[in-house]
Amino acid sequence: MNVKTPNAIDSYVGARIRMRRQLLGMSQERLADQIGVTFQQVQKYEKGINRIGASRLQRIAEVLHTSPSFFFEQGDSEPLTLQGLELPANGDPVTEFLRTKEGLVLNRAFLKIADQNIRETIIALVNAMAQAESSGATFGSSLPDGVHPLGR
Repeated sequence: MNVKTPNAIDSYVGARIRMRRQLLGMSQERLADQIGVTFQQVQKYEKGINRIGASRLQRIAEVLHTSPSFFFEQGDSEPLTLQGLELPANGDPVTEFLRTKEGLVLNRAFLKIADQNIRETIIALVNAMAQAESSGATFGSSLPDGVHPLGR
């Protein structure tokens, strides 16, 4: 019995579909209904087990409010290559973060913020916190005793 091994690009495209679907808070069942397949078929697409035809990929992109090229991008919107796809340990840290519960929650909340100034302020805050942590400083170390930086 031959066990089908998913192609690296099919797996990558499937993972991008899953990430985008989850980012939008959409279930596999809802996506399946909107593209005219079963949720089991969506599972196979997301795992890279079944390949996705061009017209189906176009429809998935429409339903997920993105372009088909989104599913082939690596890093900073680079075209998809096979380099690094065979080794899951060398995964894109952004993609790995978006697979976590915290990544999804943070991204969903961030997408709801329409004001560009607020978005930039949040990015600056997170960058400052990351820089403070990497330098060994503790965030909120200059706060008075009993005051928690998150108001807890």
